Amino acid sequence: MTLHAASRDALAAAELRLLEVVDATEDSAALGTLGDELFAVVGLLSGQPALRRALADNAADPAVREQLLRGLLGGKVADPTLQVLALVVTSRWSSPRELVDGVESLARTTLLVRAERAGRLDAVEDELFRLGRIIAGNHELELALSDPGADPAGKVALVDSLIEGRVDATTKSLVDQLVRAPRGRGVVNGLGDLAALAAKRRERSVAHVRSAVELDAAQQERLEATLTRIYSRPIALHVEVDPALRGGLLIKIGDEVIDGSVAGRLAALRRDLAG
Repeated sequence: MTLHAASRDALAAAELRLLEVVDATEDSAALGTLGDELFAVVGLLSGQPALRRALADNAADPAVREQLLRGLLGGKVADPTLQVLALVVTSRWSSPRELVDGVESLARTTLLVRAERAGRLDAVEDELFRLGRIIAGNHELELALSDPGADPAGKVALVDSLIEGRVDATTKSLVDQLVRAPRGRGVVNGLGDLAALAAKRRERSVAHVRSAVELDAAQQERLEATLTRIYSRPIALHVEVDPALRGGLLIKIGDEVIDGSVAGRLAALRRDLAG
């Protein structure tokens, strides 16, 4: 998500209000409701261009924008949701699209906080990453879930048939929303972004590791400790098996690539010989 300066300031203010609301909410179910209602508003605004333009109109009095919001949603969403959205619509956003991006970001943060409080953030991150790998490995499934012309409810039912009862409630909510309203994102990339967001929530960087063979728990712990020491910050591993590497590891952290695979070394040798 890329936001311009005004929208970044607006989102920062909205996140502070969200933090106040979350701190006052001890019930996990209430946090789930807050996240789901914010996602519902994303869907509403995405489908009604005139409404999102009106709520993001910087030329209009903020009080008028808030009155429009309360007239539309008053009695239909919980009070905490209305508190957060009131701050959103009275702030200055760079564009209507970025206001919707901001509400979506707040919804995701709310659900990740719920997982964090329950001690399930690690599990949610891992489930999002693994589901992304599963879908990336099934071309027909990826096409079906990414088809902009397909019925959103049908796509949600399809993905739910894979994850229902197998993943955390937060994972399911995040995945259902992504599939229902990808908003220009591919499902696989969207799942990767969500997993990275969960890792960032834990103040960790993500190392995408491709290994020629399966790494056991002890090997993953040693690799994580080594990378944490090298980068002087916590590192989360996302590991996938890729036999095409023939041996070794290929590690990507941000824009940096550490290629210790046999295939990588052979490719480098060929480049040197050609060179």
